[in-house]
Amino acid sequence: MKRGPRGARNPSRVPRVGLFGLLGAGNIGNDASMEAVLNYLRAEHPDAIVDAMCPGPDRLCREYGVEGISLHWHHPLENRVPGPLAAGLKILGKGVDAVRTAAWVRRHDVVIVPGMGVLEASLPIRPWETPYAMFLMSASGRLFGTKVALVSVGANLISQRATRWLFDMAARLAYYRSYRDVRSREAMRQRGLDVSADPVYPDLVFALPMPPYDPGDPQLVGMGVMEYYGTNDDRDQAADVHASYVRNMQAFARWLVDGGRRIRLLVGDTCDASMVDDIISDLRAYRPDLGPDWVVAHPVASFADLTAGMYGVGAVVATRFHNVMCGIKLGKPTISLGYAAKNVSLMEDMGQAEFIQSANTLDVGRLIEQFTEAERRSAQLRAVMAERAAASAQLLDQQFARLSELLFSGGSALLPRSAVSSPSGTTAAGER
Repeated sequence: MKRGPRGARNPSRVPRVGLFGLLGAGNIGNDASMEAVLNYLRAEHPDAIVDAMCPGPDRLCREYGVEGISLHWHHPLENRVPGPLAAGLKILGKGVDAVRTAAWVRRHDVVIVPGMGVLEASLPIRPWETPYAMFLMSASGRLFGTKVALVSVGANLISQRATRWLFDMAARLAYYRSYRDVRSREAMRQRGLDVSADPVYPDLVFALPMPPYDPGDPQLVGMGVMEYYGTNDDRDQAADVHASYVRNMQAFARWLVDGGRRIRLLVGDTCDASMVDDIISDLRAYRPDLGPDWVVAHPVASFADLTAGMYGVGAVVATRFHNVMCGIKLGKPTISLGYAAKNVSLMEDMGQAEFIQSANTLDVGRLIEQFTEAERRSAQLRAVMAERAAASAQLLDQQFARLSELLFSGGSALLPRSAVSSPSGTTAAGER
């Protein structure tokens, strides 16, 4: 494809937009972030030709009408060949992926990474997985003049040198960067990037529409559970971290049913189903007298499913980031049992800082106190959440307008600095 100077394009030509990241692979939050960007593109740039490079192209095509190709060349082949050959294909695939990614990026005017923790290593990750893929994508964008936009992404401090280097280079080579919270931008500053022109905007999921508020059943609690084995720094203690998390969640579930509350179990990823089974089997053994409707698993395959599952509950206790996000958007008293700084940032920005615990050091007694207090103050907390969620949606409208100017109108990559306010009223540095 013949291109002009970097950042320039023929305005009469239909733009080609690529979506890149861990999409269509069962992570509900990632797909919800992509859905927010798809809504923006279809509303503001309906002529754009959109496709994706991701782990789940079939699912994206089936559920969102977006064609795509696999993020990793070897993935579609893994189940068709024996173990030793599969390992060889994986190694060969790293070289093949360099060529595939470059060719895919070159076909596009714009590549958007829609939110997600793509600069994080909160959960276990290897450098040759997502970090390598991100580096290839951004390097290809710089090489071929494709505008790569990292939009409302998450980041944290990373101790693993190779992982950090690959992610840092992916960020340096991007045409546009914005972060979903101030902590993410500060992490990138500490990792050595010049972030003085990088804006902070809310998580993209705040742009998704939600049903009108409903208080739900005060005796029905939504528990968002996760197959949790600790962070990327907890590999040596993964089994112990998991066992402790399971015991604590089971203990809290027992307290709920002993207090006359029913439980609706919800997940944030398809891999979390075994955690649901752990809680249900424990409750059945602990209270054989429980009726079948006292603890149920609500099937979740999308953010819309998650929203439907949480809509009728009275309160939410959850681990995964976008389960917490969903509870807040619905105005439910919500407690975050998170594993990364992003959970803390979200709860602080939404005025809910006192209702946070770490999944690694979960204290069930304190959780019971937090839950009781959140229920008691539900009306007050709901008003704060509603105000700040609305402010977040307005800020994302501003970001989408800026993206249209930068990515689709031949705008310069370097813009005058301006202030962007977070929902809590703090000010973030300007844009690039």
